[in-house]
Amino acid sequence: MVHFVGAGCGAPDLITLRGHRLLSEADVVIYAGSLVNPALLEAVKPGCEIHDSAGMTLEEVFAVMRSTEAGGKTTVRLHTGDPALYGAIREQIDLLKEAGIPYDVTPGVSAFSGAAAALGVEYTLPGVSQSVVITRMAGRTPVPEREEIASFAAHGATMVVFLSTGLLPALRERLLAGGYREDTPAAIVYKASWPDEKCVVGRVGDLPAMAEENGISRMALILVGEFLGEQYDRSKLYDPAFSHGFREAEQ
Repeated sequence: MVHFVGAGCGAPDLITLRGHRLLSEADVVIYAGSLVNPALLEAVKPGCEIHDSAGMTLEEVFAVMRSTEAGGKTTVRLHTGDPALYGAIREQIDLLKEAGIPYDVTPGVSAFSGAAAALGVEYTLPGVSQSVVITRMAGRTPVPEREEIASFAAHGATMVVFLSTGLLPALRERLLAGGYREDTPAAIVYKASWPDEKCVVGRVGDLPAMAEENGISRMALILVGEFLGEQYDRSKLYDPAFSHGFREAEQ
């Protein structure tokens, strides 16, 4: 059996209870060493075989999984954040299906959730934004043309940009081209929930300078939108003048 486990965004106690249990029971762990907090490996049992996938190819990762399965043992494939976001699990799952190897997926706390927690903000504020766009800039890995940053920016929704810290001048250009203003609130969150977490809040127009002044060049998320501002509408859910299925409005 192969268990894909979301490690969470950094802090070792942000892994789920299920994920921690599977990690502690595994015979073999393959983890993304360039991204996953190594403190999580303190949970593995004595004798567990550990592989850092940072220097491995897909074929090498699968070879370890297949060998482990042939020996009647269990593999945990430990991915950063939630494996459904930029986790490259689909190609691994397809190989497992072809080989008839059973698998399951345990979700994790994504970095976009960790970043909001670090800033103490809510992405979906009434009267401001009710949608969250999770995306990335095109780099060595292309992005479909229909998902170009400016096309999303045109909606004015909350945006969380992964894997783009090294492309901030170009990101700023595309955000402005799509309709965000120079003074639209923006934030850079570096290594959310890690001991060296860093949060920088400013404006879209200043994003490159914000990163440079704080020595941030990787492992950060870019958050953009008016949800970082001061104005929003009160939630109807807790408004005494609003009725819903569990409470009548006060007269």
